[in-house]
Amino acid sequence: MARDRREERTGFQESAPYRAAYDLQTDFIMVYGIDDTMPERIRQWKEKGYIVHLMTGVAWGNYQKYLNGEIDGRSHWDEAQTDRNGDHIIHGVTPDIPYMVPTLSYTSFLAGPIRLAVDAGVEAIHLEEPEFWVNGGYSEAFKREWRLYYKEPWSAPHESPDAQFRASKLKAYLYTRSLDRLCTELKEYALTTYGRDLRFYVPTHSLINYTQWRIVSPESQLLDLPSIDGYIAQIWTGTSRTANVYHGIRKERTFETAYLEYGIMQELVRGTDRRMWFLHDPIEDNPNYTWTDYKQNYFQIVTASLLHPAVSHYEVSPWPKRVFEGKYPSEDGKGKEGIPPEYATTLLNVMHTLGNMEQELEQTDETMQQVGVLIADSAMFQRLRMDDQAPDQLTKYDGTNPEAFGMDGDTEMLDFSPFYGLALPLLKHGIPVRPVQLDNVRRFPHYLKDYRVLLLSYEFMKPEYPDLHFALAGWVRNGGALVYVGDDSDAYHSIRAWWNEGGSDYYSPREHLFEQLDLQGAGNGVFHAGKGAVGYLAVAPDECAKSVEGAAALRRTVAETIKALGDPGFQLQPKHYFQMRRGPYIIAAVLDESIADTPLTISGQLVDLFDPALSVLQEVKIEAGEQAFLFDLEKGRPVDVAIGCIAASSRIEALTLSEAGFEFQVKGPGNMRAAARFYCPRQPVSAVLDYRGETESIPFEWDAASETVLLQYYHLSDTDVVVKVNFEA
Repeated sequence: MARDRREERTGFQESAPYRAAYDLQTDFIMVYGIDDTMPERIRQWKEKGYIVHLMTGVAWGNYQKYLNGEIDGRSHWDEAQTDRNGDHIIHGVTPDIPYMVPTLSYTSFLAGPIRLAVDAGVEAIHLEEPEFWVNGGYSEAFKREWRLYYKEPWSAPHESPDAQFRASKLKAYLYTRSLDRLCTELKEYALTTYGRDLRFYVPTHSLINYTQWRIVSPESQLLDLPSIDGYIAQIWTGTSRTANVYHGIRKERTFETAYLEYGIMQELVRGTDRRMWFLHDPIEDNPNYTWTDYKQNYFQIVTASLLHPAVSHYEVSPWPKRVFEGKYPSEDGKGKEGIPPEYATTLLNVMHTLGNMEQELEQTDETMQQVGVLIADSAMFQRLRMDDQAPDQLTKYDGTNPEAFGMDGDTEMLDFSPFYGLALPLLKHGIPVRPVQLDNVRRFPHYLKDYRVLLLSYEFMKPEYPDLHFALAGWVRNGGALVYVGDDSDAYHSIRAWWNEGGSDYYSPREHLFEQLDLQGAGNGVFHAGKGAVGYLAVAPDECAKSVEGAAALRRTVAETIKALGDPGFQLQPKHYFQMRRGPYIIAAVLDESIADTPLTISGQLVDLFDPALSVLQEVKIEAGEQAFLFDLEKGRPVDVAIGCIAASSRIEALTLSEAGFEFQVKGPGNMRAAARFYCPRQPVSAVLDYRGETESIPFEWDAASETVLLQYYHLSDTDVVVKVNFEA
């Protein structure tokens, strides 16, 4: 289990000073926030052996001196994001922390505080959440940026689809420009001042979530910036439990939504050398749920992330202080309680296992049969309701005030059924559908080569360049199956764009695409195009989410299009579960609302990694709506040594073996109950905890059938702890 921290496989973010209670013993920490305490916090965590990064918000912060003119003598409140009513869009509930328009002036100001972090010796900087709310775009600063970018007078975003689309496109550009300047300038500063390479990462929500929550962010545009080294996929219960519609029912579908969110984030690094960490949160920003609810949703997001094997680095928790020291509603509703010890142990089991997920993937039909749903950054650009008089807004957690979370207004504002109408009918039948970034088709010549089937609609997004259609048509003619869903009813088809300007006169971009496929005038049906096939379902894609019949019509069109390829060896196999093997690890999820409600049974010698006792089981049954994370003892059994760590809720270091037994050092949060299971071919006679020159017997259980031993102990604050297992008295 021991590994070099420089691999940075696992990390967490925390704004508080070091405390043993949430010393998770990951490879790195992201010290959060720039203030007078930052250098000391960096020093504390570095002394504990961590690789130290810094994270700070790029769209908001405690920038009152800048806003009030104390930096340059000019007030900058005109740079606060502002809605159509003239109200500032505030982060949390503090009125003097607005979301900002990333002007050049604001960007130059940000460079100063971030430079202090470079001086303090951090190795990487994370500029999180470059966010511009859709209902913003009314500040004087934004009006100026509009005039400079479009060379025309500002138009109020709510007045027309064209104005809204152009406003959101500008918002994405402004944060792209800001990040490019910040990262380039500060990389040069670190190199010329200290002779060291500085890395920059962007922690960001998924394109799916930002579109659903009506926020604009650069997303795939960051791929065009050489100064960006990677990302953190900020996906957690709070994003993934956002309700969506399937079979006409609006409800939370945390696993399915997380699966799609992690999928689109994986696309930000596919085919590049950039790093991606997948985020998990053991709780979430909303402090009003019980520990049972948090645990159930945590299992769902972890499982969903592990079903995307191209990523094997993780942020195991944001704000662990609120996890291990926070109190949340009790099950009986009569008060609040701290984290249950069993859940704390389980969390640590999973967090340390995540550092070992770079494993060989066992190839199956499921892993090789890629089906994609195309989505573009432009989905974020057409999300303002034209009738919004007082736009609703999410209140996002700021890391310090858990009571500041909430949402005003009707949650139907978050509807994104046109996308989910394409994805959920397949996903709910066990088809491993992945969101595919349409914009990347221009960036990477062979981007679509891994896909046999693609679903597309321009009813919730628009292609920003016509050459995307040349690539799509070429992919179809070379044997791809394209299913287009749409009835050309979207109001945003009328925006000023390449398909209706410069001599072009297409009603919608679909007409241009169909022209490239020689399908002008085609109606509902399936058509051949070269070696490939095109299925056309001429309905609004949200209709596929609204009813059982709509979902069935989509699946039927997909099946008929695949059949038209004439390849009897290629067909989608519906099932009611997902299952994947990554080395000795088995990840599985059984779906509800699927083709069956029977459990999935997995047999063998298995360790349940979601069980705080790391139980050895001969059979695991997973019911509908449940997930499993298992270790296959036969697959993982070491061949060169007899003893090895299977799983532990500690960082395991300095493992030494002898004829008399074995011992190892354990590190983890202070006074926390912990467990470890080891391969162990002989029955131990005793196990002890050795600390500060004293020894204490600890409980252990030897399982003869699997030749493993379970050790149960606890971590101690600020002291080395060694577990010793003896084969002889």
